[in-house]
Amino acid sequence: MVRVIGKAAISAPFDRHDAEAVNSAGRRSQYASRVKIHPKTTDGTFRRLKWAIMAVTLAVYYISPWLRWERPGSAPDQAILIDLAHRRFYFFFIEIWPQEFYYVAGLLIMAGVGLFLATSLFGRAWCGYACPQTVWTDLYMAIERFAEGDRNARIKLDAAPFSFGKLRKRAVKLALWLAVAVATGGFWVFYFADAPTLLQELLTGTAQPVAYITIAILTATTFTFAGFMREQVCTYMCPWPRIQGAMLDEHSLVVTYNAWRGEPRHSGRKKAQALALKVGDCVDCNACVAVCPMGIDIRDGNQLECINCALCIDACDAVMDKVGSPRGLISYSTTGLYAANAAGTPARWNWRELVRARTIIYFSAWVAVGLVMLISLAGRERLDVNIVADRNPLFVKLSDGTIRNGYTVKILNMKQEPRRFRVGIEGLPGAAMASEESATAPSGAIIVEAEADKLRAIKVFVSTNDPTARVDEATRFTFVVTELSTAGDAESGRYGAIFHGEGEEN
Repeated sequence: MVRVIGKAAISAPFDRHDAEAVNSAGRRSQYASRVKIHPKTTDGTFRRLKWAIMAVTLAVYYISPWLRWERPGSAPDQAILIDLAHRRFYFFFIEIWPQEFYYVAGLLIMAGVGLFLATSLFGRAWCGYACPQTVWTDLYMAIERFAEGDRNARIKLDAAPFSFGKLRKRAVKLALWLAVAVATGGFWVFYFADAPTLLQELLTGTAQPVAYITIAILTATTFTFAGFMREQVCTYMCPWPRIQGAMLDEHSLVVTYNAWRGEPRHSGRKKAQALALKVGDCVDCNACVAVCPMGIDIRDGNQLECINCALCIDACDAVMDKVGSPRGLISYSTTGLYAANAAGTPARWNWRELVRARTIIYFSAWVAVGLVMLISLAGRERLDVNIVADRNPLFVKLSDGTIRNGYTVKILNMKQEPRRFRVGIEGLPGAAMASEESATAPSGAIIVEAEADKLRAIKVFVSTNDPTARVDEATRFTFVVTELSTAGDAESGRYGAIFHGEGEEN
């Protein structure tokens, strides 16, 4: 097979994308079976970075449900908890109610814009280092190397006939994979209930069926995706490879094979030098291909499957050290740098390339959303009031001619402590207010006690017989809810309502 880079025709290894199945009629099929990839382990800066990120992300995932955070009252003490039963989301000192879901939406927006920013700067760096599919696949491949050996040993094991030794290695690998998959599903459900309590229920078989079903589903998907589908998930199931092109430009740093330096390739450099042949630095060792978890050849150029994990850089740098050539034959580079160097104008990457219109827009949007959320979170009230007027009947005319309307006042106390509130009215002449629990208050106001972290609903009646009041039509007035507290953080609010009069009978 011959591939062409620039004007130079060079030989390249047969890769998995060139494999085409041949059917019984001898015709070439449009589809090809998956060619199993056996990535070789390597060492270097980027491999160590991947190990570090994998350790941090897995630690965050598995440890977070067990962190405790003391809260007042009867609130749960789990630091991170999505309490679906009580419709709460707890994150350390932050408590999110259902009506505050816009904070979650804001976080999702920030995550999306942040991904756009990272991609425009460093290509698919997220995919190569921190994506859950990549993290768990890395973990599974580490287990695979532990049980079956490195690349060559695994290839030999696949080709070897069935034996007890082969069965033992495969059984150890699959058992460890399954244990990780079960732990992954199990720890996920701990985010939705008190972790110690749920763990005890799971072990004793008393947990809710939905917990077991969720664990089973996540166990199956983790086991399948990280163990057997791996690069296929990134290539065929994930939409990001096809979207990322819109985020990249000539200044984006992506893993690049510097063909201007490596071509033409020659496996026998000393012999080529003895014959005075002009050869590049690439010795055609295929080390970059052997370590690639996606099974591609970076020397074929920028490809959809490349996740920018940079393991090929580590492998190539090690070979360059052995043959006495400078490192960087494969490196993070930009289109502009590549073009300049290929034209014979030496150029090096400058950090100022990070600052450009695209990245400024993404970063500004990311910061703006974050600031809006922080300001809103810092200044949000822990009191929410909703006024619901009776619809049937709209009003009642008492025997003394007084017009009375009914309302349901819902006071949501969003603090972890009980609070007392004064509910009064303004804008309705001669108005009096009473509740189902108390008689008419002389001051025209009632006192409501709300439990900690609870909604208190109370039925109130507003009436007036003041001759100056326009009770023959709908009249707007205001409920005033004020917290009765000696502390300096007492909250209050004004909430509009409509008083219906006789003129609305028809």
